[in-house]
Amino acid sequence: MPENELGLMAHLLRRGGFGATLQELQEYQAKGYEATVEELLHPEDIPEWNDDLVRRYQPDQNSVMYFESAQSYCMYKMINSKRLLEEKISLFWHGLFATAYGKLNHAKGVLNQTDTFRRHGLGSFHNILMELSRDPAMIFWLDNKDNHKDAPNENYGRELLELFSMGIGNYSEDDVKNCARAFTGWTIANADYMAERASRDSIWPSGRIDWQFEYRPEDHDETDKEFLGRTGNFNGDDIIDIIAMRPATSWFIAGKLYNYFVSDTPNEEAISFLAEEYRKSSGDIRSMLRALFLSDYFKSESVWYDKIKSPAELVVGTARLAGSYKTPQSDITNLASDANFMGQEILNPPTVEGWHTGMEWVDTGTLVERVNSSALVIGDNLQPGVQAMIQHLKDLKNSYQPNELVDECLLLIGSLNVTDSTRERLVEFAANFGEVKFTPEDAVACSEQQVVELLQLILATREYQMA
Repeated sequence: MPENELGLMAHLLRRGGFGATLQELQEYQAKGYEATVEELLHPEDIPEWNDDLVRRYQPDQNSVMYFESAQSYCMYKMINSKRLLEEKISLFWHGLFATAYGKLNHAKGVLNQTDTFRRHGLGSFHNILMELSRDPAMIFWLDNKDNHKDAPNENYGRELLELFSMGIGNYSEDDVKNCARAFTGWTIANADYMAERASRDSIWPSGRIDWQFEYRPEDHDETDKEFLGRTGNFNGDDIIDIIAMRPATSWFIAGKLYNYFVSDTPNEEAISFLAEEYRKSSGDIRSMLRALFLSDYFKSESVWYDKIKSPAELVVGTARLAGSYKTPQSDITNLASDANFMGQEILNPPTVEGWHTGMEWVDTGTLVERVNSSALVIGDNLQPGVQAMIQHLKDLKNSYQPNELVDECLLLIGSLNVTDSTRERLVEFAANFGEVKFTPEDAVACSEQQVVELLQLILATREYQMA
């Protein structure tokens, strides 16, 4: 355990959630690190976010048939849910099993898939693959609806092996073909894509109906298949059984989890540690994450700011910090658009590969968007989170020298650790204000605005843009 226990807790909540306020950090610190890890790993013990208010005041959140409505619903949930890791793991699987609205033209179909990731995302990888293979959005996205016993379509079989479970070099072309044959007959009910869209949807005046999984045995290839060294009359279930127990799968998932939760830079020793936990736990994601969060690989201060926040992490974390969007607001669509402009269009990944992360999140255009978006949200001193930060400063003392104000604001942002050079620049900026006072005889409103400007600058720092 490092000396900076509050900093470690902040690190855990940035990776296992979307960051935390100082008050939240102190509450979790009182529970203890290991107890907090267990709380994160068991979201089912925490009450779900009650979205009735949003649905009542924004009717489009009921059907979520519009793409903008579905995106907004995702934002509301990530901002307001107390089930932090449930939201974070859903975003992880959404990026790995990238399914896009652009092809589906069915926003609720993609949104339903993210709900599947919430329900099953911390379970066994075997079960996650099973749910994925039965997911209507995935079946449409990778054309398994067109995979028939007399005319196999290899799209899902190929990506299941290449991008979702094992990686290139661990299977052959024949394995792809036989994998595809095993998944024939796995299709979508109530959406016959041989029919014209107009005739299919015209009897549903309230919008398109939900898709459902359907298995059609008459369309399944019942002949023997050779797959990864085994032979049998395999169905899709059998394929997943075989994939889930392969050593290559343990390494693949270990590497993805390490990259998402720890660092943009691979660590072979740490990935080997996680792969072994995969094998010991039969691919249980919860067990893998428990082992990871309690390990020195995760706790080491060297990885505390070793990841660039994804656009979703950045906009959601900043909104949670500011206390924004706790109630229905039509401009939440702007928040989703901010993430879009930064390169992460939620529910609409660019390709089946998902988003390219790390340094690819940042270029000259997206960096400006990242800074401006964060500054705009935290710059509204009417937001409850911003008001709480200002009130905290007032309660502590009546006046602050520049270095004192910087240190307190870094703490309020979520116990943010910055380099000496970054702190020096922040103090130089705060020195322009002189002594900041919160007394009736002084211009309190002016002092509050100075605090807000400093907070905006802190959110523009390299450290805040990192996870």
